[in-house]
Amino acid sequence: MRKGSRATRIRQHLYGAGHSSVQAIADAVGASVATVPTVRRDLQALEAEGAIIRDHGGARIADRIGTEVAFELREQQSLGAKRAIAEAAYAMIEPNSAIFLDAGTTVYQLARRLRLDPIPVAVFSNCIPIAQELLNVTEVSVTLLGGRLRRENASMVGNLTENALDDLWFDQLFLGAGAVADDACIYSADADEARVNAKMIDRAARTHLLADASKFGQRQTYRVGALAGGLHVVTDTGLSEDWTRRLAELGCGPQLVEPGPAAEGAV
Repeated sequence: MRKGSRATRIRQHLYGAGHSSVQAIADAVGASVATVPTVRRDLQALEAEGAIIRDHGGARIADRIGTEVAFELREQQSLGAKRAIAEAAYAMIEPNSAIFLDAGTTVYQLARRLRLDPIPVAVFSNCIPIAQELLNVTEVSVTLLGGRLRRENASMVGNLTENALDDLWFDQLFLGAGAVADDACIYSADADEARVNAKMIDRAARTHLLADASKFGQRQTYRVGALAGGLHVVTDTGLSEDWTRRLAELGCGPQLVEPGPAAEGAV
């Protein structure tokens, strides 16, 4: 395995598993006994980058207050739930309509689903991976909004993005969420992202919030907007009974889907 690929696998493992021993990390990335010292060197390099914290027993992902784990790592979290949510969202896409795909790993799975079975539709997005995913899908018209690159979410944000949204209108918005807090509001870790998300909601006839159950009951710093009637929530069956009841009372659904297999290559 190449060094870069192995380092990515190490970060993915630590993000999902929490603290792990060196041997458990080596096993997770498929390293042999002979290459365990190489894994130790990878851990040293990742610690120098500030990505992980090592101790005498192993390592864990570094705590980063006010920032997010990179898109490529979050993509692997709750993958079975994200793909099931994406499948449900795909069924809502109407041919020859204009839709916005927000920057987020659950919405990214919807783009992957659309690539597999294209629908003639105009897709707008501020997410670079989504535009790349649909690059060669001739049935889908893709418009990538410009702006400042926010690396943590591989997204475009800022005044240029917001100004572009002022001139657009979408039949449907498929929105992700950094967190859905107990005050029944959607939150983001970034102020510019939160403002862009709020503008997206204002410019769409119908908003579908695509968020796996782990996002509920969490809070980040910047408020996007409140859950309210007309905003349709699609999540998985891991959602608590309390949140299911609250969303129903708010008129937001929810639509619950059963998480599927998360094996690589399933989509």
